[in-house]
Parts: sequence; C-alpha cells; structure tokens
Amino acid sequence: MSSRHPIISVTGSSGSGTTSVRNTFEQIFRREDVSAVYIEGDAFHALDRIAMRKAMAAEPTLSHFAPRANLLPELEEVFRTYGESGTGRTRHYVHDAAAAELHGTPPGTFTPWENFPPGSDLLFYEGLHGCVVDDNVDLARYADLKIGVVPVINLEWIQKLHRDRSTRGYSTEAVTDVILRRMPDYVQTICPQFTWTDINFQRVPTVDTSNPFIARWIPTADESLVVIRFKDPKGIDFSYLISMIQGSFMSRANSIVIPGGKLDLAMQLILTPIIMQLVERKRRLA
Repeated sequence: MSSRHPIISVTGSSGSGTTSVRNTFEQIFRREDVSAVYIEGDAFHALDRIAMRKAMAAEPTLSHFAPRANLLPELEEVFRTYGESGTGRTRHYVHDAAAAELHGTPPGTFTPWENFPPGSDLLFYEGLHGCVVDDNVDLARYADLKIGVVPVINLEWIQKLHRDRSTRGYSTEAVTDVILRRMPDYVQTICPQFTWTDINFQRVPTVDTSNPFIARWIPTADESLVVIRFKDPKGIDFSYLISMIQGSFMSRANSIVIPGGKLDLAMQLILTPIIMQLVERKRRLA
C-alpha cells in the first residue's frame, strides 16, 4: 500500500461485471478531476490466443484463471513499482476486430508494452487476479482499495454466455467448454481473492436462473438485488446509505442489500469519499 501512489484493484471472474464497475469509477474520476492510469487484467496473460490454444491442447485443464497462464510476478512488480514511484507499464490484449482496428494489432495478440504517462493520481486495475495471494505472489498487499465483483454463479455464467456469444462470436458449446475447464482454477484461484477485498458487490437475481445455459436474456438490474459487504464496516454510515437508497436494508452488521437498479448510486455514495481520501492524502504528500 502507498500513500503517495495509491492503487485500486477491481477483481472479478469473466462475466462478473467488472467492466460496468470500471465505468462507474471512470465517472467518479472525471467528475472529481482524478488522473488515473489503467491496467486491464488481460494484458498480463502469458500467451496470445494461438499459443494458448496449443497449450490447452497439451493440457486440457489449463485456463486463463490459472496463475501459470498469466504473468502474475510481472503484475506484482508493476504494483510494487507504481506504489514506490508512480511508474510502471502495461499493454492491451486485442479481443476482436474492433479492438484490432483501434490498436493496429491482429485479434488474439498483444500490443507493445508502454510506460504509464507521468503525473497520475492513482493506478486502477480491473481483471481476474488483482488480489491473488499464493506461494509466489502477494498482489493484495499493494492495493489500497480492493473491490470484488461477485454475482451468484448462475448469473455470472449467463452474463458470460451472452457476452461471449454476442460480442466475441463464440458458440454456446464453446463457452460452456471454457466454463468447465476453468472450474478448478475458479475454486482455487478466483474465489480465495474475495477474502482479501475491502468491499464486495454481489448481484443476486430475483428471477429463475436455474439453467443458465438456456437463458434467453440476462436478468435486468430491476430483477436483481445487490449485497454489498464491507470487510471493515467501521466508519461506514449505514444509516445515511439506507436513507439515500430507497428499498435498501442491512442484512448483517457489515452488509447492506440494495435494489439492483440502485447499484450505480450506491457505488457513487460509497466509493467517492474513499477515492477522494486516497487522492487528497497523495496530494498532501506530493
């Protein structure tokens, strides 16, 4: 953790909704004039698409959830370096033709590594491994604010199925195969990270999602509740949040439940003061 160069880490599985959470953070950054540099977790995959397919053919249980399929020591080094000096580097993984046109790099490959621009207020990570703690790395210790995005698993699968079919052109069978292959690493690598997060946002549908593989649409925000769990509830004004978020209630001493349609409002209310505290502390020390 670093007072001079804070790091925010948003961690969630594929299809969990971390991109939507990132959009809310970006709104806060723009409104509060916060300069952020970004890391997309995909940038630290170890292999491009063709090399990964070859590796999976030789090792059928290999998935992008696995630490060995990612450059986690390198990611930890970027976290450490940024926390110490506000410097580091990243790249982009090019998923599709639209991204290829934007970056000038073929789909399934990486852009060249680039250094962060100088003078940023904070580093924002969004991806699969932002809080991994194992025998080789400890990413959680470097992040000043750790956010988990964890929908119930059937909803997570529905969101992944719809995203990968509609925007990445995969078949239902191909996505299902990925889900099955990833399950051991989901249990061993993804889930343990949420014990380290400071705040978890878990969306729970209020409609039937018992067979996610035949679901024709994603449950809407209004068809969901969101459980927000705070690792340390000290200093959280739950009375204020309940008064501001209609339909919300406390389910435990460290958890508040809100209507799904109020998630953006809840995130704005909860996260803005925390972000500004990090930034103001950094600016005082500059």
